[in-house]
Amino acid sequence: MKTIVTGGAGFIGSHLVKELLDRGREVVIADDFSRGNRLNLLDLGIQTECQNIDLRDFPKTLKVTRGADTVFHLAARVGSLDWLHGSVENELEALQTNLVIDAHVFRGCIENRVEKIIYASSVSVYSTHLQNRPDIVFSEGDLQISEQGYGAIDPEGGYGWAKFLGELQLSWAKDLSVGIARIFNIFGENGALGDSTQVVPALIRKAIRYPKEEFIVWGDGKQSRDFLYVSNCVDALLKLEEKASNPPIVVNIGSEQAITIGSLAEKIVELSGKNIEIKYDHSKPMGPMSRTAVVTKSRNLLGWQSMVNLEEGLRRTYAWLEKRLQNEGGI
Repeated sequence: MKTIVTGGAGFIGSHLVKELLDRGREVVIADDFSRGNRLNLLDLGIQTECQNIDLRDFPKTLKVTRGADTVFHLAARVGSLDWLHGSVENELEALQTNLVIDAHVFRGCIENRVEKIIYASSVSVYSTHLQNRPDIVFSEGDLQISEQGYGAIDPEGGYGWAKFLGELQLSWAKDLSVGIARIFNIFGENGALGDSTQVVPALIRKAIRYPKEEFIVWGDGKQSRDFLYVSNCVDALLKLEEKASNPPIVVNIGSEQAITIGSLAEKIVELSGKNIEIKYDHSKPMGPMSRTAVVTKSRNLLGWQSMVNLEEGLRRTYAWLEKRLQNEGGI
């Protein structure tokens, strides 16, 4: 069985590739390394075919998907609040880039008669209006794509609209078995660093570098999120592949546990063992107020449950990032 993982040198992708290889699968990585990193592959001891490919080039996308039985489509323009939503230019780039990537991968899968595609969607497809309510939780029924209609459509910015339209395209792809994963906040080793880094590695980096770098939390810290360790996400994606169907099966992937960003910062400070002063920058964007998954459907249909809790996941991620920064001279 030949499996393609787009974005396979990235954060979730590298862990997925490692698990697939451990299971004896033939895996080809398709990644342009705009966000993925060869260090991720080295860290995990991954040795497999890796094609440096821009999925906005359809002939190359068509070629790389040829002969595949399953495509895990994880590649996307994704990142921090500012990276995705800091300006209208960023919103437009996220929308246009992801629409092109998705359209090419989906078309390549259809033309090459790929049996299954597992699509990494996002919590961002859910209504922004609802996300700005405190303590909101989302079930798959809060956004349904069917022949009867689409419900309330108000995704978060260009990225959310692209993911919604990706789901819509797959709902019309009658020759594919499809699994759609609405992924919440995943963290763990190999998380992207730099300008597009997300909240967990960003805060851990600040704790490691403190006091050289101030420990600043964007916003007031009262916004809540649902954080899931990466190995739990990979397990859900593999179980979703087993259940892929037409019409698509759509599931949330999250922990079902809400934690405020302020509480997360406190956990990371405790983990560091340092006497860190947490500062809050109210001038910075903080994103939606609440994002928590209901994962009843994932448990019931996939037989899935998270195995690594938040505290253990943070410990592993802290150790990885500390080692990475030491190797790069960034401490």
